[in-house]
Amino acid sequence: MISYGQQHIDKKDIKAVIRALKSDSLTIGPLISDFESKISELIKADCFVVSSGTAALHCAYAAIDLQPGDEVITTPITFVSTASTAMHFGAKIVFCDIDPRTGNMNPDLVESLISDKTKAITVVDFAGHPADLLEFRRIADKFGLFLIEDAAHSFGSKYRNIPVGSIADLTIFSFFPTKNITTAEGGAVSSTNLGLLDKARKFGRQGLVRDKDKFINQPDGPWHQEVHHIGLNYRLPDVLCSLGISQIAKIDKFKSRRNEIFNFYQESLSNISLLKLPTVEKYAEPFWHLYPVRVKNNQRNALHRFLWSCDIRAQVNYVPVYHHPVFKNLGYKSIFCPEAEDFYQEELSLPIHLGLSSKDLDLIVKKLVLFAGNTN
Repeated sequence: MISYGQQHIDKKDIKAVIRALKSDSLTIGPLISDFESKISELIKADCFVVSSGTAALHCAYAAIDLQPGDEVITTPITFVSTASTAMHFGAKIVFCDIDPRTGNMNPDLVESLISDKTKAITVVDFAGHPADLLEFRRIADKFGLFLIEDAAHSFGSKYRNIPVGSIADLTIFSFFPTKNITTAEGGAVSSTNLGLLDKARKFGRQGLVRDKDKFINQPDGPWHQEVHHIGLNYRLPDVLCSLGISQIAKIDKFKSRRNEIFNFYQESLSNISLLKLPTVEKYAEPFWHLYPVRVKNNQRNALHRFLWSCDIRAQVNYVPVYHHPVFKNLGYKSIFCPEAEDFYQEELSLPIHLGLSSKDLDLIVKKLVLFAGNTN
């Protein structure tokens, strides 16, 4: 079976985790700050790590003090957490259609959706291709809004040669096994705005205050700590941080190999008229998390079935968020983004990960050529 995505774990990763397991600190230890420092060095922004990409989004929305009735503009082509974590604060989601070239939110459509209730614009870097961040930055600044970047797919990508993670007010990452690096489960929040980052961090650390200079109550002793705001436990333990430290040391290798696979597909599939291949905008240097093609002539479902029958586990990313029953139950029944709908009906993610051999890739291309030939 050829999976569409999977982690790449080597002996160095295993040794790193074993060392952490043998240490005195399984959690709340030194490896957390070590991992955060490695991430910050890469993305050129301060950060803190959390237990998942969803947790990172929850912390980011907490940091901007999202309130019931506030509106967040985002894309329907994303995993549900981009929207659902904002809804936990009582916010309303306003869905913006996508640019069909990239699958990312279309900046040309955003301004018409802004109201006096809009609090934030949350962009998503679909497949690892950065959104047009400076254009969204311009719009957010024009209207006094927060810009949040869901970079769950794009850790290690660059926008106009600037690392993803240092442009938006808050950026979130995911380290799920299929992502560009992994900590098994995990994520991070980054920002160059230290005030916002501190708010996000406190929310993800149960609101605990241990700095004696910030205490409100008189300490009873050296054990004293206080909670000033309600938060949640989103810590990432040292054991998982040890894996992240080992993984991030190989990020150049990971990026190079994924981009090699991307380029192989681009060249090998360019003559298959049934497929529309992904594009790369001039401003983007993607670290490809997905290889998304669009299958024409209403053949996406048939191609998906065919590839699975060949033990090639292609995937579809994503069901538009507002299609989920929970959104319809909450009154999102009339939402319709035409480009997102067309994208969903045609999108198919081909396997892309470090475990793919040349033989695997040749087989995938061979099966795609066979299918395309049989549909002509």
